[in-house]
Amino acid sequence: MLDRFKVPLADQVHVSEAVLRQTVAAIFEKCNLTPEDAAIGADVLVTTDLRGVESHGVSNMLRSYVQSYQKGDYNPRPNWRIVRESPSTATIDGDGGLGVILGPKAMRIAIDKAKAVGVGIVTMYNGRHLGAVGHHAMLAAKEDMVGMCMTATQPGVVPTFGAERRFGTNPIAIAAPAKQQPPVLFDVATSAVAGNKIGLATRVGSNLLPGWVADTEGTPIMEETPVRPRGQYFQLPLGATRELGSHKGYGLALMVETLCTMLSGTLPFGLERDTGYKHFFAAYSIAAFTSTLLKSIWTRCSTGCGRPSQRQERSGYSIPASWNTRKNGSGESTASHSTKRSSSGLRRSPANWASHHCKHCSGDSSDFFVPLALRARVLS
Repeated sequence: MLDRFKVPLADQVHVSEAVLRQTVAAIFEKCNLTPEDAAIGADVLVTTDLRGVESHGVSNMLRSYVQSYQKGDYNPRPNWRIVRESPSTATIDGDGGLGVILGPKAMRIAIDKAKAVGVGIVTMYNGRHLGAVGHHAMLAAKEDMVGMCMTATQPGVVPTFGAERRFGTNPIAIAAPAKQQPPVLFDVATSAVAGNKIGLATRVGSNLLPGWVADTEGTPIMEETPVRPRGQYFQLPLGATRELGSHKGYGLALMVETLCTMLSGTLPFGLERDTGYKHFFAAYSIAAFTSTLLKSIWTRCSTGCGRPSQRQERSGYSIPASWNTRKNGSGESTASHSTKRSSSGLRRSPANWASHHCKHCSGDSSDFFVPLALRARVLS
């Protein structure tokens, strides 16, 4: 993640992974979620933070989720159900449940179908925010499968040459196993910048870079600019302008919209708000397509020399450019973040961490469980 989105070093407070999981789960339970669902929600948010995707982690999203539960926008105990099913597919009515919690359940259905018939594809309508789609795709990679996840959200992005918002940020994630290596993970919005990163920039006081947003007439803003109030800007597709390839980002967003909405039997959010966000989950069993022995192409060299495999080296490794000091293979950035943060703790902004999570539950931090040591640390 770009440095401009990170909490300034002087403001950081490090919270242990175990304490953070415990606290987030307790907050979800205060929102009337079952303990099982609260634990799933905590796992998704904390794991996302561990991977360094702070735009979709605890401090940037939990406040929003709590507020949505309080307003009745999210159903804390959804009666989600499969409304249509075949051996390889399923369509789910999410009953207004938070996608962060329903997503792992939907991907598990896709994985089970892939184990049985080779491929499992699940769509969901009447869902809510899905969180980091890469988290759900990674669940399949952990089962030696290729995982794919997408979500079609509320309109915020203008098409190329357009002056009206037509699509959401509509992210795509694909994950694949790599045995000794970190899983290969591709997880991006089809907009020039993820919507949650704009919220993160607002929190930390950073400007937006050229080509990330447009004014309300659809004109791309091609210089660095402060974050404008909501409603005073539109997001741009990946590519920003036609000359830089924005039609490609727009086309990808359209394909996400097509797969998520058409295959769930609904219309886009902008045309049919009462069917909520639409999600897509897919698991592909590698063994169903090829010999499992060939999975070694994604592992380290079989001689034990420690080198990446030929395919992984070709795909993700390169001699660094003269101005670059990093050399990361596919998936190594988030994997290294996860290892470091598991040992050193997850960084939080003190004001953000302590104050808003407590008051949104009951108005007083004593009304829900926060370990004493953590309270003393973040409230001092």
